[in-house]
Amino acid sequence: MAQVSLKDVSKIYADGIAAVDKISLGIENREFMVLVGPSGCGKSTTLRMVAGLEEISEGRIYIGDKLVNEVPAKDRDIAMVFQNYALYPHMTVFENMAFGLKLRKYPKQEISKRVIDAAGILGIKALLNRRPKELSGGERQRVAVGRAIVRKPLVFLFDEPLSNLDAKLRVQMRTEIHKLHLRLATTMIYVTHDQTEAMTMGDRIAVMKDGIIQQAADPITIYDSPVNKFVASFIGSPPMNFMLGRIIKKDGKLYFDEGKIIVRIAEEMYKKLNPYAGKEIIMGLRSEDIYDKLFVSSATAENVVKVTCEVVEPLGSEVYLYLNTGKHTFIARVGAHDRPPINQDMDLVFDMSKVHFFDKDTEVTII
Repeated sequence: MAQVSLKDVSKIYADGIAAVDKISLGIENREFMVLVGPSGCGKSTTLRMVAGLEEISEGRIYIGDKLVNEVPAKDRDIAMVFQNYALYPHMTVFENMAFGLKLRKYPKQEISKRVIDAAGILGIKALLNRRPKELSGGERQRVAVGRAIVRKPLVFLFDEPLSNLDAKLRVQMRTEIHKLHLRLATTMIYVTHDQTEAMTMGDRIAVMKDGIIQQAADPITIYDSPVNKFVASFIGSPPMNFMLGRIIKKDGKLYFDEGKIIVRIAEEMYKKLNPYAGKEIIMGLRSEDIYDKLFVSSATAENVVKVTCEVVEPLGSEVYLYLNTGKHTFIARVGAHDRPPINQDMDLVFDMSKVHFFDKDTEVTII
């Protein structure tokens, strides 16, 4: 079994800066866990502590039932794929993939079998006699992954392995790594700053900020039910729109007053929002939950807002509208043929059943 458990793990440098601050996370056997967050959030440091490449300041790390705090990296039965591939330039692809097994004194026949099997899985059999300089970026990445596969480790660790590839190759390799996980049925921990990679690849996602895990859940839960404003803003493309306004109560109904626009809040949200009546609050709404009134038959005056369309950005199957209320700017994601005139007013409909509300001071999710 290859569960990985982190219990109150911290990394504190000599100057007192905590790169990772008492994080606890359980990764199940055969699970694909993604650590995602902005640069400097501590995700790569966390991965390196699991790998044994970074010393732990506090806490415990278990691989299976074994405490590995003091276990050297070479004895942890893990394989790591780095961002820069780390291939030996003077060796062939075969020799690069076989190198770790040779160090461990595996028989030549077993080494050959493992390398050829891994090359077959990754579609690089024809490259085994080439050297790294003769390979494309995507081919080098496959070799780096193949070098990890031949080890047959308990846990695979990936540290931003696709960041050096172009957009098309990233999508292709993303799919290949996902298929590889299904085929090998092993535990994988994957670090990225790309929320699209996190959403499409992970069984679960741990969103990190300032060395702390903000939320760990499956991708849909993270997207639909973020625990705070940071998670809501980081996960989703384009990011969630936010507006600062005030909850007002009138004739037994609750409204969100942004200053330039007023929209009625759905009744099912009253119980949680009643304590905020008269107070400032942050409303969040995803771009796909904003519609052009021309295409909505059920719009009412209480959820229609007038805005100015400043930029129309066609993306083929959809269009991004960059909008201004006079106080806030935000983005709507609409159909491919919805292209309103630039710098003219238009009516939009907010889907008020899909809005999120956050406490102004703590930024914790209310709804």
